[in-house]
Amino acid sequence: MTSRDTYSIGVPCRVDTFQPDPRAAMDFYGPLFGWTFDDPTPMPAGLEGDYFAARLGGRLVAGIGQAPPLSPAVWSTYVRVDDVAQTLARAEQAGGTLLAGPFGAGSDGRLAVLADATGVPFCLCQDGACDGDRVANEPNSWAMSSLHTTDIEQARAFYGALFDWELGSEPDAAFSLWRRAGEVVAVVTATDGVAVPPHWSVNFAVRDADFFAGHAVDLSGTLLMPPMSTPGFRSAVIRDPQGGFIAVSAPIS
Repeated sequence: MTSRDTYSIGVPCRVDTFQPDPRAAMDFYGPLFGWTFDDPTPMPAGLEGDYFAARLGGRLVAGIGQAPPLSPAVWSTYVRVDDVAQTLARAEQAGGTLLAGPFGAGSDGRLAVLADATGVPFCLCQDGACDGDRVANEPNSWAMSSLHTTDIEQARAFYGALFDWELGSEPDAAFSLWRRAGEVVAVVTATDGVAVPPHWSVNFAVRDADFFAGHAVDLSGTLLMPPMSTPGFRSAVIRDPQGGFIAVSAPIS
């Protein structure tokens, strides 16, 4: 498996989901991905409820935590920063808005939730909150996150100012790639905001998208986009029983 102990500053570093009923979410995602879960730990300081670290083959892969009261289920993407407070100050200057936090997490970690200049939420992660031996880019693990935005140029200016991300176009593709120092860090796709609301989506690698989609339905999930072929991949979008959704992709050989 591909694993990483640390991620570079300015690079997406982890994903997790906050659910109205975390244990019910574990009953869905555990069998779906073959994940196991650690014993519960408290949510970051300032938040109530339990958090369950998810593992694949013994390595960290994601997490499931308690959603605030009346909040929907949601998957979140975190970008690693060296100082949450300083990053929030730069984000405000670039048009972003603090939504929650900063929160303490672990011995040295700090987390915060903010909206970018177009109003799309994402998270910041500092130090101990984003370290650990994590599985990525392997079947049943997080592969990439994608920004769906109604204003690509405004998003380009915001993420460029905040993280030095550069946006390039891909020939004959419906998406573009964010790069930082030449490394692909995320995907961006234009949306009209109606059929697909603006959001950061999370994409998990799987071996067989058709089998995986059927398995999700057997576990009481819902197909928002049945498996379809795209350049190089076969992909699907799945809604979990509490309303959170994920994309999955399998390479086409």
